[in-house]
Amino acid sequence: MSATQKVPTHQGLVQDLDGRGLLSPRWRQVFDAVPRSLLIPPHIWRQLPDRCEPVVGTAAWLALVNSDEPVVIQLDDGTVDGPGIATSSNSQPSMVARMLDLLQTEDGHRVLEIGTASGHVAALLSERLGDEQVHSVEIDPALAQQAAGFLAEAGYHPHLRCGDGERPWPGVDPVDRLISTCALRHIPPTLLRQVRPGGIIVTPLARDFWSGALVKLHIQDDGTAVGTFHGGASYMPMRSHRTVDPHEVEGATGRSRRPGLDPAQLLCLGFALYAGARLPGVRLTHTDTPAGTQVWASREDGAASTATTGEDVWQYGPGFLWEEIEQTWLEYSALGHPEAAQFGLTVTARGQQIWLRDPRAVIEPARPGQRA
Repeated sequence: MSATQKVPTHQGLVQDLDGRGLLSPRWRQVFDAVPRSLLIPPHIWRQLPDRCEPVVGTAAWLALVNSDEPVVIQLDDGTVDGPGIATSSNSQPSMVARMLDLLQTEDGHRVLEIGTASGHVAALLSERLGDEQVHSVEIDPALAQQAAGFLAEAGYHPHLRCGDGERPWPGVDPVDRLISTCALRHIPPTLLRQVRPGGIIVTPLARDFWSGALVKLHIQDDGTAVGTFHGGASYMPMRSHRTVDPHEVEGATGRSRRPGLDPAQLLCLGFALYAGARLPGVRLTHTDTPAGTQVWASREDGAASTATTGEDVWQYGPGFLWEEIEQTWLEYSALGHPEAAQFGLTVTARGQQIWLRDPRAVIEPARPGQRA
């Protein structure tokens, strides 16, 4: 940052969030009272598309902390000389505001947070509800200790625990609200049991075909949960929900075909939710190219395909994975290209199912290798 540039402030950040309609009057008061800088360590990184960049100098530190960006606070689970992969962050303030709004907290509510990280969300909840009403769990001992210190220095003393958030908190009765600040691949039944009937869970959910979406679930009287998706949300996964690297693809099986569906069309959350339900186990990643988009799809059985805007499609391994994806796109198109908000999730002790427009309209997986 040059000497002539004005360093962003906490007040400016909150004003920006409020001006974008992300803060109710009550949450505006809470955000005003809790400067983000109180809950951020001195050594931080900015997340770039291909790496994490250290933030050096007080002005640069303040510029990132008081901006609407995530702040990486840990690399490689805290180990030294690792590859430099972000493993914990202070979430983007606008995303925090969205999640807290979805949580619909009211005076007297008890809230459980999964993933304390730096303690920022725990501080906001403590300011809103009072220390006694807030429980927050963090699996990383170093982060848990650091957050406890930051929170105490800021004047907040919620209930804190170092442990696995997927497991019940011993001795704590079901809460009114649960918020997860780490992405889940599935909603564990143990989380459902930690929320009372009528309560709400707000969490990012990430699957193979899509990197993340916010879901808001209402706990039913029978202990199941039903809710809808509320836009994209890219969060670091819960440690026990991390994915393994995809299987190696046998290059000798490669075969090409003429271009068909432009892969850029696949990159909308509505299609990702639909395809993720129809094609379980298919992983999709993408990158931008000068001409458009390149996607790489793979499945555990060794099937894979890559497609680039305007270029031939290449397929590998058994079956015809790209044709399966194109068939799924045709189905999605026939349904009217539904947006993400029209999809929902039902979670029971037996698992979870994605549905479209009505909880009874469950999207069933396609048969392996099914084609048009």
